[in-house]
Amino acid sequence: MFMNLSEAKEGEGYIIKGISTDDEELNAFLFSLGCYSGEPITVIAHRNGGCVVSIKDARYNIDTDLAQAISI
Repeated sequence: MFMNLSEAKEGEGYIIKGISTDDEELNAFLFSLGCYSGEPITVIAHRNGGCVVSIKDARYNIDTDLAQAISI
């Protein structure tokens, strides 16, 4: 059973298992960030309303809804 990004421990590396959203624009946006199945991702910090993640040597702030759509 997978967990989502909002449940991840800070500083630990994970592999993205899938993205569960019906929004094609959101899928395309995440893909452009390098956020897709098989890619490593690390949660740098949890913040109110989301979390800071590291993907391919870049950091992004994502909201809770998006974090819950990313399975790891």
